[in-house]
Amino acid sequence: MLIGIGSDHAGYAYKTWIIDYLKKAGHQIHDFGTDSERPVDYPLFIRPVALAVARRDVDRGIVLGGSGNGEAMVANRIPGVRCAVCWDVITADLARRHNDANCISIGARMISYDTFKAIVNIWLVTPFDGGRHTHRIELIDHPPDEMLA
Repeated sequence: MLIGIGSDHAGYAYKTWIIDYLKKAGHQIHDFGTDSERPVDYPLFIRPVALAVARRDVDRGIVLGGSGNGEAMVANRIPGVRCAVCWDVITADLARRHNDANCISIGARMISYDTFKAIVNIWLVTPFDGGRHTHRIELIDHPPDEMLA
């Protein structure tokens, strides 16, 4: 799987660690930065990941920051991106099963490396359940006119 990944300075250490881990697991990685723990503005590194997910240049995206909240907000501004903030394996599993999350956002200051690895692993292997959830995804991507007023 080709995975796009981007982080701000707070997520940099986790980003470098997970890139090595995912490559050893046989995945291809497109690293959108940042390249150090020097403070940066996270939208500059998160938006390119989300755009790559939306264009299907990558299969999935992982974005990292201190809490993961701002990163998810940036990613979810891009049509076609469904980025879930995940803090444990349950949220990662449900993000895939119910929301067909094609991107996840993780707060590096909020969880351990072991939890981070478990989140990424479950998110990568969990399928979308489809069924009743398919219509809900369609409503996210194509809301009816009365929802746009």
